[in-house]
This record gives sequence, structure tokens and C-alpha cells, in this order.
Amino acid sequence: MQPSFIPWAGYFNLLAQADDFVFLDDVQLEKQSWQTRNRIIENGKARWISVPVKHLSLTQKINETEISNFNFWFIKFERSFIYTYKTHPHYEAAQEIIDFIGNYGNKGLAQLNQKLILHVSKQLNLTPRFHFASELNQDGVRSDRLANFCKRFEAEVYLSPVGSMEYLSEDRFNEKTTTNLQFQTYQVMSYPQKGTQEFISHLSILDVVANLGWVGARKYVIDGVL
Repeated sequence: MQPSFIPWAGYFNLLAQADDFVFLDDVQLEKQSWQTRNRIIENGKARWISVPVKHLSLTQKINETEISNFNFWFIKFERSFIYTYKTHPHYEAAQEIIDFIGNYGNKGLAQLNQKLILHVSKQLNLTPRFHFASELNQDGVRSDRLANFCKRFEAEVYLSPVGSMEYLSEDRFNEKTTTNLQFQTYQVMSYPQKGTQEFISHLSILDVVANLGWVGARKYVIDGVL
């Protein structure tokens, strides 16, 4: 998976089922993607939070991307977070995530996202073996490279997000590997969500933690329900 910015619960559900998890840290930077943004609550509605980055070329990779004016952006982001989540039942747990961003934000986009995912995974007691595509030296693009990763780890099963189903079918992934292709099933259920009139799903894990705490968030990540 690409290292997303403060991913949603489904990202961690996929991670929780993996023995080996590979960060695709050397893929191309995409504008307005999950690489640089996610959603939280503000004034009772979903709001995008986007990390400003330096666009140096059309072919730059995530692990080559620097964050632009990080300190200025982070101050505004933290203020917005406090305004919305200060009175939430598990505000202090969610604040840990914000503090982590503050400490690692100047290390680059991929590094920030990966370190943050590792931190949240540890708090949720999720323990796959983490790897970085840039260090594995596997050739190929799209499904060809994926098949090489499966071979590299002698994988019996490749668990994929359902969003990848179409391109895996187009690429005839099953013909390129003996690894069994399976798709993630994660049914999103509502949880007590403070500050909204109606439940808003698929928000950043930040919202889940602020409402449920780490123990509740772990159960929600694994089961999709409380």
C-alpha cells in the first residue's frame, strides 16, 4: 500500500491481517490523493486536511517529496484539531497523533506518513513485518511488480483492497503468480461520533481514536463494529 496521510480504519484493518506489509514509498506523487490528505470533522461536517508539498517535477516520487512550510501549516492544523476535538472523550489519545506529526513533519512526506502509520499500529497492537519497496529492489510496474513482491516473500495469499480489483483483473494478476488473490472485506459500522448530527464514515483514524480511544479503536479496526 502507498503510505497515506493519517489513513482511515480500513487501511489498518488490512494491515492487521498481514504477515508482511510493504510500503510503496517509491511510487509517483499524485496531486489531491490520499498521499497528502485525509478527512476529519469540523463544524459537524467532513473537512479535508491537506499537507502542502513541494512539486519539483512531474515524475517525483513520494519518498523524494518534501513538505512545504511545515511549521506554518502544522500550527493551523493543530488549532483546527483542538477546536473540534478538545471535548471529545479520548482527546488526549488523539493528541498523541497530532504531537507525532509535529515531531516528524520536517522529515519528508513518505517518512512522515510511514512513521505515523507505524506509531498508530503500535498503539493498536498490530504487528506485521513492515518493509519498504524502495529497499526491496523489485522490478516491474503494477501487477508485474506486485507478483515479484509475492514471490520475494513466498506469499501464499495476497490480500488486496477491493478498490484494486479492476486493475488486477485487467492485468490478469492471477496468471502471473501462484499466490492466491483475496480481497479485503471490511464492513464500516457507525460509532458514537461527537459533533455530528449523522454519522460520517471513512474519516481518518484520528476521528476514531478521539471518539473511542486506543482500545475501542483497535476493536473497531479489526471488526468494523464495537
